[in-house]
Amino acid sequence: MDDRDWSIQEIARLAGTTSRTLRHYDDIGLLPPTRIARNGYRHYDRDALVRLQRILLLRELGLGLTQIAAVLAAASGRQTEASALETHLALLREEQDRLGRQIASVESTIEALRGGEELMAENMFDGFDHTQYQDEVEQRWGRTAYADGDRWWRGMSDAERADWQQRVSDLGRDWVAAAESGIDPASAEAQEVARRHVEWLTGIPGTPAAAPGGDVRAYVIGLGEMYVADPRFGANYETSAGGTHGAEFVRDALRVYAEANL
Repeated sequence: MDDRDWSIQEIARLAGTTSRTLRHYDDIGLLPPTRIARNGYRHYDRDALVRLQRILLLRELGLGLTQIAAVLAAASGRQTEASALETHLALLREEQDRLGRQIASVESTIEALRGGEELMAENMFDGFDHTQYQDEVEQRWGRTAYADGDRWWRGMSDAERADWQQRVSDLGRDWVAAAESGIDPASAEAQEVARRHVEWLTGIPGTPAAAPGGDVRAYVIGLGEMYVADPRFGANYETSAGGTHGAEFVRDALRVYAEANL
């Protein structure tokens, strides 16, 4: 029987996280320490490490802390945890395979460019899949919406795609910073981020925000609600407070902006 445990500082270093994050996981009941030493430091045993590994894996899969808590609550016991980790492992291997194919396709392109060889278009996009949400988009907004968006994406140059992805990343970062700062969603600072967000949305062909005569106000407000309801989107705005706090801030700021300007 392994009776060893690790201090919060050791776990933070080993897991590549922070003591603050681990304390937050304790505060919300997601990862309580195994014991608290006389000096007040939290300590974690083997089972706690396994639980933390599962938490971090689920975070990598895009789940928010509320959803992770529900997943963990549905399972208990080492055998169940081992089975759950096997599922995580299978998903990680799928992602590893996809990334491996992406790496190989990019390496092949680099070699062809440097050697002056002909590019093999059929091999250049192995592992890249922007069509994974096709069915969902078509169900929400119709086949024309997906076709327009797909045509727009395929028509971009690599530099344009990189710029677009950077814009998305910057928006997510600024939303989280605004939510964590404690400012009012109706404040000038939050409304400026909301303005940029709506400007970004209206630049994506196929969305109701970009369609002539579309109800942009209803679309923006509805999208804000979806950020809170759908953990895949809410994870993009999750703050250190956890849960849906960040997504709720985005929703509220977008509603204020839409009602005042759209």
